[in-house]
Amino acid sequence: MKIGVLSDTHIPVVAESIPEVVIGTFKREGVSLIVHCGDIVEETVIFDLMEIAPVKAVCGNMDRPSVRNNYPDVETFEVEGVKFLVTHGWGDAQSLPDRIYQSYASKGVDVILFGHSHRPCNMRREGVLLFNPGSPTDTFYTPRRSFGILEVKEGSVSGSIIFID
Repeated sequence: MKIGVLSDTHIPVVAESIPEVVIGTFKREGVSLIVHCGDIVEETVIFDLMEIAPVKAVCGNMDRPSVRNNYPDVETFEVEGVKFLVTHGWGDAQSLPDRIYQSYASKGVDVILFGHSHRPCNMRREGVLLFNPGSPTDTFYTPRRSFGILEVKEGSVSGSIIFID
């Protein structure tokens, strides 16, 4: 199973819509689920993504009340025996992966998806995959836009960051 992951779209503040390369890649890869790690801003982003696959999402610090009222701060779910936790993140971008790991690794999950920093992250720490897809619309804190794809297969998961030129 493939899962499309994005965060920090900031639509319509930073961009008018999700970049076509994201939509096209999710369709071409045949993602069965999409996860948005917050800073959605306008809920229409979720509706657009739902045209491709079911969506799980959390709210971020920049989301408008309409989003904050409809999406949790933290979401957990399981796919093919792999346990996921999704959160947006907070604070300094440099130390964010450490804070995320320290806050959530004890929850018994296999994967922690997060955003906030706009910086891609795809690393394992003590068996837990920490995955931040970056931002497909903004280069704040990072020189390139990006998003991600996770592949769940036979009870394990791997991630790929896809950079947008």
